[in-house]
Amino acid sequence: MQFDQLNRRDFITLLGGMAVAWPRVVRGQQGERMRRIGVLMNLAADDKEGQARLIAFVQALSDLGWKNTSNVQIETCWGAGDTGRFHQCAAELVALAPDVILAASASTMDPLLNQTRSIPIVFAQVPDPVGSGYVTSLARPGGNVTEFTQFDFSIATKWLELLKTLEPKVTRVIVLRDVDTTGAGQFGAVQSAAQSIGVEVSPTGVRNTSDIEKAVMDFARLPAGGLIVTGSAPAAAHRDLIIALAGRYKLPAIYPFRYFAHSGGLISYGPTTIEPYVQAAGYVDRILKGEKPADLPVQAPTKYQLVINLKTATTLGVQIPDRLLAVADEVIE
Repeated sequence: MQFDQLNRRDFITLLGGMAVAWPRVVRGQQGERMRRIGVLMNLAADDKEGQARLIAFVQALSDLGWKNTSNVQIETCWGAGDTGRFHQCAAELVALAPDVILAASASTMDPLLNQTRSIPIVFAQVPDPVGSGYVTSLARPGGNVTEFTQFDFSIATKWLELLKTLEPKVTRVIVLRDVDTTGAGQFGAVQSAAQSIGVEVSPTGVRNTSDIEKAVMDFARLPAGGLIVTGSAPAAAHRDLIIALAGRYKLPAIYPFRYFAHSGGLISYGPTTIEPYVQAAGYVDRILKGEKPADLPVQAPTKYQLVINLKTATTLGVQIPDRLLAVADEVIE
């Protein structure tokens, strides 16, 4: 079953009545201890990508013997890419004193760590956990946190190379990044790669729609431009707007994950966003059975996907080279 093709009925059925409205507390059956898992998602509750990630996590837990509302209660809060909402969700989740918390992205990191340094936390997608100071090392995280890294910053070179391959005339690139979390690190990697490729890069934040619209409009006034979208909760939450702006201003653009291309983006290159939630379920299982996050090594993705949207390429007037089509993991007709 393809997660990104699940409809609302599939979602509700698979979650087995899981509470997606926040908050809701369900007691375990009399005589047995109900374990509790807090989940802080970075997208909105009606976002198909967010649903797919949560479904993957819940199904993987079920496969490991943890049945929602049977021997474990999953409490979910949806941050919808909003910083204020992340802090609210973090406070509400920690107040429930869960056995472990699953957090979706770097945007949820500081809000949760501001609330607790004792409840075990498993993060599903964090780009630079060591550099950000969230763990001591990849092999021995220390503290109450372990994670699955989103991608290595060296991917920035690949983003620029792909963009230049799509449109060799590109000499200017606007980089949409999250200024509140890992945006600086990702942009630094893009900037270093740009120097060797001969491209001028300009960063802009993705806090809200008005900032995004103005930045892209101003950038598009001059020719030979391209767009890179780095991985972040705000970019994911505002992806429809970003993709629409790229189309309006005829900007060749590359995105960090497959679901951007499926939403109409030209091309994406990055790791799967579903597998980390399956892997995270394994870590949650081990923590519920007594292991400590400090002893569980941080894991990195091993496979990256190249997805090309030919329909968008036609709309933008971009000719996709045959060599890219030949190596693409998926081509959207």
